[in-house]
Amino acid sequence: MPADRLHLVRHGEVENPDHVLYGRLENFGLSRAGHEMAAAAAAFLAGTGRIMGSLTSSPLQRARESAAPIAERFGLDVVIDERVIEPWNVFEGTVMRRALRNPLNWRHLRNPDLPSWGEPYHEVIARMRAAMLDAWERTESGDAVIVSHQLPIWVTHLDIVGSDPRHDPRKRRCDLSSITSVDFDGAVWREVGYAAPAQTAGAVDVGAV
Repeated sequence: MPADRLHLVRHGEVENPDHVLYGRLENFGLSRAGHEMAAAAAAFLAGTGRIMGSLTSSPLQRARESAAPIAERFGLDVVIDERVIEPWNVFEGTVMRRALRNPLNWRHLRNPDLPSWGEPYHEVIARMRAAMLDAWERTESGDAVIVSHQLPIWVTHLDIVGSDPRHDPRKRRCDLSSITSVDFDGAVWREVGYAAPAQTAGAVDVGAV
């Protein structure tokens, strides 16, 4: 039997005092507040009374650390899946506001609909959908959980609800340690809930585009 529901969980706050756009860079783990956010997401899932039957995570440190309290709560092993990783982008490793002052970087902004500065939205959606379907089918009972990143979760949400993936990054509804829940009827994904159980006031959230 496949899963009963699938939850897309975003990682918690990252330790990033220099406000670097970290993207896929190594050694960007959760801050102290980020660990608390991840624990809040795990507590929320436990509070639903639902059984979590599988757990998948992006390979990046911040996602693996966010998956840890969920694994502990439900006694799950974490499956690492490259397909739910952060998208690549040309500004990785920079401070965005400084990078945009350099005219040599303006060419990367020529087509925000793709976007031209990084991995195309349609490619992100395709790999996320494939990973979601695999997680759904290998979950023998209960719900599947995938710990991923803001942009992959957000564009997947837009695709599921039938919206254009082009969007203003400042208007994403995908808070730190938020949970987007979906059902699957064998053909169509349907969003059934969104929760933001963590306290995020004052959090630093500038690590990706």
